[in-house]
Amino acid sequence: MDSLIAALSGDFLGTPIYFWVAFITIVIGLLVFDLGILHKDEHEIEAKESLLLYGFYVLIAVAFGAWVWFQRGSQAGLEFFTGYLIEQSLAMDNMFVIATIFGFLGIPRLYQHRVLFWGILGVIAFRAILIGVGAALVYQFNWILFFFGAFLVFTGIRMFRHEDAEPNMEDNKIFQFLNKRFRITRELHGRAFTVKQPHPVTGKLVTWLTPLAVALIMVEIVDLIFAVDSVPAVFAVTQDTFIVYTSNIFAILGLRALYFALAAAMNRFRYLQISLAIILVLIGIKICLVPLGYHVPTAISLTMTIGILAGGIFYSLWKTRNEPNISAEEDPKQGQLEP
Repeated sequence: MDSLIAALSGDFLGTPIYFWVAFITIVIGLLVFDLGILHKDEHEIEAKESLLLYGFYVLIAVAFGAWVWFQRGSQAGLEFFTGYLIEQSLAMDNMFVIATIFGFLGIPRLYQHRVLFWGILGVIAFRAILIGVGAALVYQFNWILFFFGAFLVFTGIRMFRHEDAEPNMEDNKIFQFLNKRFRITRELHGRAFTVKQPHPVTGKLVTWLTPLAVALIMVEIVDLIFAVDSVPAVFAVTQDTFIVYTSNIFAILGLRALYFALAAAMNRFRYLQISLAIILVLIGIKICLVPLGYHVPTAISLTMTIGILAGGIFYSLWKTRNEPNISAEEDPKQGQLEP
């Protein structure tokens, strides 16, 4: 028993191992609870259920952040909550792109949770790799923070100017790559990701991907692309690997639960991209100041992020107050943010 306690008291990436064990236990428990109890029987998730589940995930994240606060001090607690909010803010754009993918591939609401749930497993693994590499680079080459900051400023300005053309899924490089190199069925096969069907030439039974599998692959790749923005943004707040990783995962777990409420009224949030662009630019400037010895207090970063995000949400809802709610299924283009 003494040896076990000693082992758990040791450090991993600068954090006591028992913190990592607690985090992993909570995440596994949440995934088991989600799939094994809440969604044991597949059903269409309505906006009310989505909001309730999101509230539950937020409470878990707040409780975890409070534990970090009391165990490791107020600075660590503030960094967790700031990183959590930044990731939630920037990952919202990801939710709208996911809605576009589901709309284009014709994935019904009944199976969307299945794709999002299994996508979480990929997020947990890929974010660990990305954050680990980022932390190692920052530790070895502090000047790389200039690169992170400049990249975020550039991305924010481009987002604000809306230089990117409206996404056309048929021209999407990821979809084109999958369509050329894999056998993909044109129709769904229930909840299956793959099916056995005769080859059109040889007649032999071969494995085909269903649109559900294509959606899962595209969601994973899109999340990885968006992580290139959001992970450096959290490094602007802290270089503590534990704080960066746990705040990322808790934020994504909550947003995936909120997806169905957002998807039910995509057109109401079309101006949110302005807020996200401003947050990216300001965080980019903040991260460029870190190697120069200037540290913007975490409390200011947290307050700034809350204010800008809330302003974007309220402005969007006010500007579209006379519009009926349009879901991504009714019009996939509503998944596209526009200033």
